[in-house]
This record gives sequence, C-alpha cells and structure tokens, in this order.
Amino acid sequence: MESANDVKMNMINERFRFVFEVLIIFIGIFIFSLIPRYLLPLLVSENSIYYGPLYYSLRALAVILAIPLFLLISNIVLESQKKNVIIEEDLTPSAAHLKLYSFKEGGGFKHQLLLGILILFIIFIPLDFLIYFLIPETLEYTAVSLSTQATDSYLLAPYFIFLISVIIIQISVSIYEELLTRGFLTVRGSEYFHKISAVLISSLYFGLMHFLYFLNPASRNYPIWIPFVWFLQTFCVGILLAVFIIKKKNIFPIIFAHALNNIISAHAVWNYLQGNDFMVVTLYLYIPLLIFSAILFIWQYPRIKMGFNSGFNLFKDYFQADERIGESKGDLIFRIFLDFLIGVIILVFALFLV
Repeated sequence: MESANDVKMNMINERFRFVFEVLIIFIGIFIFSLIPRYLLPLLVSENSIYYGPLYYSLRALAVILAIPLFLLISNIVLESQKKNVIIEEDLTPSAAHLKLYSFKEGGGFKHQLLLGILILFIIFIPLDFLIYFLIPETLEYTAVSLSTQATDSYLLAPYFIFLISVIIIQISVSIYEELLTRGFLTVRGSEYFHKISAVLISSLYFGLMHFLYFLNPASRNYPIWIPFVWFLQTFCVGILLAVFIIKKKNIFPIIFAHALNNIISAHAVWNYLQGNDFMVVTLYLYIPLLIFSAILFIWQYPRIKMGFNSGFNLFKDYFQADERIGESKGDLIFRIFLDFLIGVIILVFALFLV
C-alpha cells in the first residue's frame, strides 16, 4: 500500500504526462490546420458558398492525419518516461487509435449502425427537443451565434445550397469533434488513469468549448445562463458518448449519431432563420422523430438499461476512495479536483492551438 504522498504524486505524474501528450497532439493538429485557417481564405472568398464546406472538411482531414501521426511521435518522445507511469498498452498508441475505426471488432457495420441509431434517438433527439421546447431562447441564440460566422453562412442560404452544405459540414464537424474529444482525449486518457477521470476531463473540455460561444459578439444580447445551458447540454452528452466509447471502442456510431443530429438541429435553425415558428418545426420535424425514439426505446430497453447500468457502476466506483492503493477521502477529493483542473488546462491549449 502506498503512502498518502505517493498516491498524490502518482495522480499528478500520470495526469500531467497525459497533458504533455495532449499538447503534442494539439500542436500536430495546429500544424495540419494551417491550410484551412490561413491558406484557404487566400484561395476562396469567405463569402463563397464553397468556403464553409471546404473549411470544415480540411479541419476534419487535419484531425484524421494529425492524431495517429503525432501519437506516434509522442510515444517516441515520452518512451523514456514510461517507467514512471503505469500504462497498459497492447498496441502502440497510434495503432490503438486507428483500431477505433474498425468495423470487424465492433460487431460489424450493421451492429455499429444500430448503436449509432440508438445514440441518435435515445440521447440526441430527445435532449435537443427538450432544450428547444423548455428554453425557446436557446434556438434563437444558436441561430444568431452560428449565422454570424463566415463558415456557417450556409444557414442563411436557399434550401438546396443549405442542404448540400449542412451534410458536408456537419459530417466534418462530427469527425473533428469525435476523433479529438472521444477518440483521443477519452480513450487515451483512460489508458493513463481511471476511466471516469478520462470521461470527465474530455466532457468538461467538450462542454467548455461550446460555452466559449459566449465570447461571440452576438452573445452580448443574451443572458449568460443561455450559453451555460449549452455547456450543460454538451457536457452531459459528452459524458454519455465518452462512456460509450470506453465500453465499445468504436468511433463510427458516435460520429454517425452526432452528424445526423447536427443535420437535424441545423434544419431547426434554418427554419427559424426563415421565419418559421418553432411549433411548426416541432410538428413536422421533431414529433415524428420523438415517436420513433419512443418505439426504439421500448424495443431496445434491455440493451439501453444494461448500458446505463454499466456506466452508472463506473461512476459509482470513481466516486469511492480506492482502498487498493491506500486512497483516502482527501485523496479522492484531490483526484476529482485534479481531473477538472486538467480539463481546464486542455481547454487553454485548445484556445491557442485547435
């Protein structure tokens, strides 16, 4: 059994080694993102209908290339320090990340597609509807915040241009966010420390990145609690998706669900910007989806219940002191504080690099 100081030092060492690896990956993403960030505006006008789809597609490509490549580099850089931190690895970090793309070990394409549909209709659709229905101001806030950005001007375009753009953009956004947040931060973090530590760190980062829309000049016309609701929504969704990927180790279902939900949500925003009342949007868009959600929930209830129970048990274990290593109540509080601190540190990295 370790001493109290040893327990705390191990917590600090494993988390800050992870933070250093995150920094390396974020630098890699920054390098690959130079093209959409700085070169693309020189080649394509920001007022062009092609700008948004190209920008988001190139960002998605940057993440796809940067994460496995710079995981390989970070593994070489940090190899000499591995003796100081216990990391269970059967594969190199880069190979383990690429394995998330596999359909073979996730029950095949059909099984992963079913999981993606479940995530979409059991998590995303009901939550989005409840937020829009109970707090109508969030739809207006979302519409105003996004439509003022050059990359999201497609929200103001005629429907055909909007439809083509939203499909390309939201698939790209989902690839970018899921590979970075769940595919890297969650999965890689779970190889350093407690799985729920990785879940909370990645979800806090994900939620805070959405809260940063508060810095958008358009947000000055809205109370701070509206972007805070956005933070809570994305933080909670982040937790559910992170637990899923830790259990299933497949990235396709959450990219699929995330992309389709964003496309649906963008339709609600587009309709709002066209002057349509939200009740009309609800009637024609969300009511049929919610009916399907209810049917799917009843049909797949045993699977859903088993998944939520599994996640609950992980959280229950996280919020208990680990007696195997001599963790005290004070160490437990320190561990939770440290995890939230790491989430904020990673956010600071992201502000400058991704």
